[in-house]
Amino acid sequence: MRTLQGAFTALITPMKENGDVDYEGFRRLIKFQLEEGINGLVPLGTTGETPTLDEDEEEKLIKIVVDEVKGRVPVIIGTGSNDTKHMVLYTKRARDLGADAALVVTPYYNKPNDEGLIRHFEAAAAVGIPVIIYNIASRTGRNISAPLIERLSRIPGIIGVKEASGDVNQMGDIIRTVKLPAQAAGRDFTVFSGDDGLTLPLIGLGGDGIISVISNLVPAKVAALAKACLTGDFEAGGNRPHRGKPLICRQGLHNPGPRRGGIVGIFHQYRRIGLFAGLHCPGVEYLRPEVGQFRRLLVGDRFHGPRVGHQSRVRREYAVHILPDLGLLRTHCRRDN
Repeated sequence: MRTLQGAFTALITPMKENGDVDYEGFRRLIKFQLEEGINGLVPLGTTGETPTLDEDEEEKLIKIVVDEVKGRVPVIIGTGSNDTKHMVLYTKRARDLGADAALVVTPYYNKPNDEGLIRHFEAAAAVGIPVIIYNIASRTGRNISAPLIERLSRIPGIIGVKEASGDVNQMGDIIRTVKLPAQAAGRDFTVFSGDDGLTLPLIGLGGDGIISVISNLVPAKVAALAKACLTGDFEAGGNRPHRGKPLICRQGLHNPGPRRGGIVGIFHQYRRIGLFAGLHCPGVEYLRPEVGQFRRLLVGDRFHGPRVGHQSRVRREYAVHILPDLGLLRTHCRRDN
């Protein structure tokens, strides 16, 4: 198993206006990510709206990403379910279709106890593909503590964790009590951040990188941030998230239902630059105001009037200096303070 480190994109799933999966748009998205130098790809996660996909759609998407990547970067497939039997089937499918690893989320809604979690992840690891634990209590209702991560890390085949607890202290405890002892014993245990805004602090504590949402839009910039921090250049790395802070902190806005609402801001910006056509299905037209909200977070409501406060200055700086590079904003704004 190759080393998992750097910036990995939690891929969105492009949709056509009628709600069908845009497979050609997905291919273009993967090519864009590879051309921009992303370190790895993670399809079929929450960001990919996997709960709204059927199994045929999921299988086609896995085949496309494996075919397009051709081993150039690691492919980690989301295979989680709150039903252990189904999780095992999804994990076997990822293994058989050529994935490098499986990302297995804490069983959601069920809220299993520690022993139940251990048995769930033992079943995942027994499939014979490297498994990364996905800890995101805000969506599952169950946090996996650092001591329990340590117990799970002893299971052969469990190779890391995507830590989206939002608790920097817990992230540090996992690195101190799990990752560093594993390294001392000659084993790898990868610790990824699951929150874009915590990439720098996690790497600063000794973590390995980010499974990122915002890298759907700016893969080169997120990869550069991770690389700078991983090589110890925190001054260069630290300048990057500050300039993009409004986007990093609020890029999601919603993962709305009932089907294919999309990460609407990201879909809209891809549509603007012509990567693919779909935004969301007709059944979620109520989300149109969110697109405007997302764009205001990117560029601010106005640029020519006076603005005060640090947050406003950061937002303006991001819009004036970065968005034109992405083709998301014409350079009609004044570059004064």
